[in-house]
Order: sequence, then structure tokens, then C-alpha cells
Amino acid sequence: MRSVEEQQARVGAAAVAPRPVRVAIAESQGLMCAEEVVTERPLPGFDQAAIDGYAVRSVDVVAVGGTDDDGVSREVSLPVVGHVDAGARTPSRLQPRQAARVQTGAPMPTLADAVLPLRWTDGGQSRVRVLRGVRSGAYVRRTGDDVQPGDVAVRAGTIIGAAQVGLLAAVGRDRVLVHPRPRMSVLSVGGELVDVSRTPGNGQVYDVNSYALAAAGRDAGAEVNRVGIVSADPGELREVVEGQISRSEVVVIAGAVGGAAAESVRSVLSGLGEMEVVRVAMHPGSVQGFGQLGRDGVPVFLLPANPVSALVVFEVMVRPLIRMSLGKRQPMRRVIQARTLAPISSVAGRKGYLRGQLMRDQDTGEYLVQALGGTPGASSHLLATLAEANCLVIVPSEAEQIRTGEVVDVAFLAQRG
Repeated sequence: MRSVEEQQARVGAAAVAPRPVRVAIAESQGLMCAEEVVTERPLPGFDQAAIDGYAVRSVDVVAVGGTDDDGVSREVSLPVVGHVDAGARTPSRLQPRQAARVQTGAPMPTLADAVLPLRWTDGGQSRVRVLRGVRSGAYVRRTGDDVQPGDVAVRAGTIIGAAQVGLLAAVGRDRVLVHPRPRMSVLSVGGELVDVSRTPGNGQVYDVNSYALAAAGRDAGAEVNRVGIVSADPGELREVVEGQISRSEVVVIAGAVGGAAAESVRSVLSGLGEMEVVRVAMHPGSVQGFGQLGRDGVPVFLLPANPVSALVVFEVMVRPLIRMSLGKRQPMRRVIQARTLAPISSVAGRKGYLRGQLMRDQDTGEYLVQALGGTPGASSHLLATLAEANCLVIVPSEAEQIRTGEVVDVAFLAQRG
């Protein structure tokens, strides 16, 4: 039996980022930048007012607030010779002992080297009385303060977030080269399956897995194609899988481990490349398959038919591969420690990934966790308990019983609204 860590290492070695593509910056959020974005122009591109106020020469107002040799307070009153709005394109110029009203972002008049905030004046329209002086450069964004020509605005390997999108726009880039979301195809096999649009007959069940796994893939960051139910007929199955590995970076097939039907599936896939079905020392979802098929060695996963087991295997094996393909530095879920509220039973010799509810003590700030689902195997099929879970309790392989009050590792699942 292979350890979880050994299987994760095999899967992780197959992670390959898709070929870079150029996309609109509005579509780049969450993707990894694939180029060094070098600035061609300074940012800002001109000296501009950082606040609403009056553009002045600092030498004309710097002494305001002091006293002269006779002990008389110095006051300054300047004529207001114009109004410069943000976006103004006509150049303006100040003469000595003049002021111009400016808006935030407005280009500074020639000779003006500071902005006098409105609160430091009487707000005059034709003439302004200065209540407090400013020094040169005060409340002015100088040309190139943010970025100089030749500076790297966004580096290759950076995950593009809101700040990077804003910076790309600020330097005039409408498109950027990125590593796109890996394309993932999801298939379900099983003669008992019907789509949710139909009414199940005797012995039939809805295809849960293709919907649940497709949603999990989108949550991980993949671009998902839910193929749905596929026949186990060897010729038809081979044709469908060949088509999907030609257009995907990841393929997930649910219901392809365990039973005679699974043997047929594995036989078909083995003709397309290297495919291995093994027992991994974890529960649920011990029996699982992984291989690299087609000319490009596309990672293909075989997951259990049990929806809970399939989702847990996806969390532990498939999701990290997708996150690595996206260039995430930490592909695994965040893990914290929590104290158990009730005993937890596990399977000796297998690492447990048990659904649970994570809480926090309001007084102490300590994390507390309640395992869901009862004893191992008794309710592993209950998807409702997984829907109620907000974490996975990770039980070491050497532990068969966790007592109330013991501390365990807990992996956060996606936050619920």
C-alpha cells in the first residue's frame, strides 16, 4: 500500500502549466503572469495635485504662521488666477505671488511646486487667504513617483490580483501574457447512472460525481468541461477519452475503480498510456488510479464511484495538481490545529480525511472541531454530511482512536457564504 505522500509526489511531478496566452487584463485576475511587464512611460506621467486645494509657489507661503521682527503675525493673501480641473490639457503657468485652484489629479501649473490644502485657507474664489504655509513638494505627485520607464510593473510568476490589474491599467497595458487556467474534463462511468434531467428507473441513480467534481475543479481554479456520463463500451470510451486528453490538461474519470466495469475501463486506458491503479494508505478513497495518457502525457485520475470518496480524493490528489499548474506557491489547503469535541474513530494504517465542522471558542480563540459521519465506513456515502462540513479532519495513519480534547490537524475547505 502506497503512502499518501508518495502518491502526491507522483501526481505533483506531472504538473505542467499550460502554454501562455495573451488575455485582456479584465480576464487576468487569479492567473500567473508569464512575462515581465516593463513600463514604457513614467507613472504618473506629469506632476499632478495629490489633493484639492491651491497650486502655489512654496516660497510665497512657507513663512505663513510665523511673526516678523516686530512680533506681528505674518499673513499672506494671493490672487486666484485660474481653476485647473483633473484632465485639463491646456498648460497653465503661475507668476510669483499667485495661486490657482486645482482638483485632485489636475496637472500642476508651471512654476507651482506645492499644493495648499483647502483646510489651510479661507477657501476664497478670487483671492485666497493663506492660514498655514507649505514646503516645496507638499501634496504633489511628481512625474515617475510610482514607476519610471524601464521599471518592471508586474514580474513573471506573479499571481495577478486586484492591485496588479490596476497597475497594468495604470501603465497602459490592456492585455497581458498569462498561464491560463488548466482545462479539466470530468467523466462518469457506470451502467447505473442517469443524468439529473431524467427520472431514475429501478436500480438506477443520478450522476452525482460529474457535477460535484466539476464544481470542485472550478473552485480549484480550473476551466472545466463536464462531459457527463460515458458508456463503458471499449470503443466508445476510448474515443471519448482520446478526445478529452487532446483538449485538456487534466482528466478526471469517476466510477473507474472497483468492480468488473472498472477492469474494462482500465484496460481501455492502458492502451493510451501509462495508467496505474493502487491502494493508497488513506480513507475514504483508498483505491484510486493515476496515469499520464496520450502523446503529451496528460494527467488522468480514476476516482471511486462513491461521491464522498471521490470528492475527498479530489481534495487530496487532484486539487493540488491544479493549483500547481496555476503557479500557486502553496497548492495545499490551509491546515490549522483544533481540539476535538468528541471521540473520532479512524482506520489503523491509513491516513484519515474525515469531514467535520470547525468552530472557534469566542472566549479563548481556540479552534474546535466536531467530526461528522460517525464510525469509518458506516456513513461514508452520505453526501449531506460533506455538504455540512467546512473542514477535513486529518487523522494520522498510526491513530485508530482520537479522544475528546485531543488536538488534530484540520484542513479548511472553501468558505461558505
